[in-house]
Order: sequence, then C-alpha cells, then structure tokens
Amino acid sequence: MSEYPVNVFFYGSYMNFAVLKEVDINEREFTVGSISGFALTISPLANLIRQTQGVVYGILTALTHMELERLYQEHARGKLGGQYLPDAVVVSMPNGIHTPALCYISHNMKEGKADPAYIDRILKPAREYGFPAWYLDTIEYFR
Repeated sequence: MSEYPVNVFFYGSYMNFAVLKEVDINEREFTVGSISGFALTISPLANLIRQTQGVVYGILTALTHMELERLYQEHARGKLGGQYLPDAVVVSMPNGIHTPALCYISHNMKEGKADPAYIDRILKPAREYGFPAWYLDTIEYFR
C-alpha cells in the first residue's frame, strides 16, 4: 500500500475530526468545498445519490491509501455496517479552484432511520465550516 496521500472529499461524519480520531487519523489541513451532480441522504448512514441539479458540501483533505482502507474497511464496513467504494469527483472550492478527489459512496446501502447522535456528528462540523443554512436544514431533515 502506498503512503502517498491522495485527495479525498468527505461529506458525512468523516468531516468530523473527532470521528476520524477514533480510527487513529489525526486532524490535518483541509478545505471546505462542494461537489455538483449529487444530493446528500442519511438513511441510516450518510451517502450520496446522483441528482443532476444537486450540490453536496464537505471538506477536501488528503489521506494515504492505508488510512483510507482503515477508514472504509475497518470502520465504515466493520463498525458502521456500510460498504463504500471510491468514485472520482471534482471538488469546487470557494476560491474558484476545482480539484479531483476520491469520494466514497455506497451503492447497496439498506435504508433505515438515522440515529440522531449520528446526525449531530455531521451537523456540528457543517455548522463550524459555515455551510449554507439551506444545507444545514437538509442535514437536519434526516433527524
């Protein structure tokens, strides 16, 4: 496995560095950004669905392949029960720069009601990062 960091876009609870710390991934540089062509859903875990006019907010950071495997195999699949696979996306940042990144999406998630504590783990950083009010309402909708 490569120790070379790759760009990754987080849109759910992994935007929360307290959650990443549970998997021994320490806080690092990040940039707030968004991706187009998707909409957020939380049922029971955060996920993306394709939607032509959709926009999803999150953060862009860099992790190694070993960290990503630990995060998505051990934590997401093993602890949370969700299988996420990498997709290529283009992240738009407030300064007008666009950059490619991996974004992990589940293509076979069984729907269910989201745990309010899980939603809080997404909503807290979303507020701190200054996401638009309408987007915060979208997250809150899944409560």
